[in-house]
Amino acid sequence: MISPARKLAFQILRRVVAQGSRATDLLASSRVEQLSERDRRLAYELVLGVLRWQRLLDHLIAYYSRRQPERLDEPIRIALRLGLYQLRFLERIPAYAAVSEAVALVKQYGPVWGAGLVNAVLRRAASAPDARPWEKIADPIERTSVEWSHPVWLVQKWMRDFGTEEALALLRANNHAPPVAIRLNPLAAPAEEIVRALARDGIEIEPSPYVPGAYRVRSGSLSPRVEAWQRGWIYIQDEASQLIAHIVAPQPGMRILEVCAAPGSKTTHLAALMGNRGMIVAGDRSLWRLRHLARLSERLRVEIAHPIVFEGRGPLPLLPTTTFERVLLDAPCSGTGTLRRHPEIKWRLTQEEIQRMAEQQKALLEEAARWVAPGGWLIYATCSVEREENEDVIGAFLASRCEFRPLVPPVAEPFRTEAGYIRTFPHRHEMDGFFVAVLERKPDAATEGL
Repeated sequence: MISPARKLAFQILRRVVAQGSRATDLLASSRVEQLSERDRRLAYELVLGVLRWQRLLDHLIAYYSRRQPERLDEPIRIALRLGLYQLRFLERIPAYAAVSEAVALVKQYGPVWGAGLVNAVLRRAASAPDARPWEKIADPIERTSVEWSHPVWLVQKWMRDFGTEEALALLRANNHAPPVAIRLNPLAAPAEEIVRALARDGIEIEPSPYVPGAYRVRSGSLSPRVEAWQRGWIYIQDEASQLIAHIVAPQPGMRILEVCAAPGSKTTHLAALMGNRGMIVAGDRSLWRLRHLARLSERLRVEIAHPIVFEGRGPLPLLPTTTFERVLLDAPCSGTGTLRRHPEIKWRLTQEEIQRMAEQQKALLEEAARWVAPGGWLIYATCSVEREENEDVIGAFLASRCEFRPLVPPVAEPFRTEAGYIRTFPHRHEMDGFFVAVLERKPDAATEGL
């Protein structure tokens, strides 16, 4: 009999490959939440671990089977990845369990002949668990790509952009699970009451060393079954993502426009920092995602968020004379700063896609700039570590928009770059890789709509 965790992990990995689904979305499904705590943790570990180490696992498949992984049927390839990941990385799981359940998965979901192959390959791997065949690869970039399980082109790019030492540190960090970070919701309950509720559920938290009001989970397991979660008292959000709302520096009574706002993490955080006083216009092109934003706002007791549908690169459905003291563009991006939690991105992304995203970001930034009041701030943010999507986008914008000038809020000082922008990195700060630029419209500059 196949354990529920392994069966569900296998099914999720098949959907990630065949349908282009996001692993974390599938892991947040009711099927996963219905598992026991032990099986739920194992399902998470297997899915995200296999995706993080996919290139290394495929190299091992080729080594132990003497076959190219891409020529194997998909169920066989996924079962082998699961088995090898357990043999290589999960010391507490007995080898016989990893082997026998991988064989059982192929018997149920794959071709009949595949079970024998999986059994032979995994037994061979179990008998030589310390083999490091990638060390024989002559090309250093190719060897690094296999050892740290990232595409060759991305390894080359990061070594060129960041230098060898920094790139290697980033590669290593991306293969570790990120810490769980939360924020407490002051709109729902006092902080002391929330901390006590978490403690009752066996969850201990500690303040972030970097971000005001952010906390890391030291022990215990968060899930929708936790009281504080159910009551809307907490929200799971990476520290770098939380930092953005503080960089915006919202004040009660302000008028704020957020472009590309869904699913609402930053919208609801801004509202909490404003004490539900003021107005946030939350725009997104997806009606479905805006509905999620509205539900999240209700759960977190946010009253000042006003969702609107717009395409982002076209005119906003607002009066021409409307302006805002803060305009936040949380731009669609490659997501290379989030590979720890979304590892499938690195197997889908291309250099061409990064360039395409950069052109879209430039257009979105030009549109967002129209709505910034004189003396107001335009905040541009991505969860990408790529220069093309960050410094290059801002540089092109400032070259043609002399009415804007960059500034750095005090809260962002530890993350300031030489160019005066804001960057966070997994290997430096134990948080996602984000880029933020704050641009002030000069007080004497006229807005385009006025």
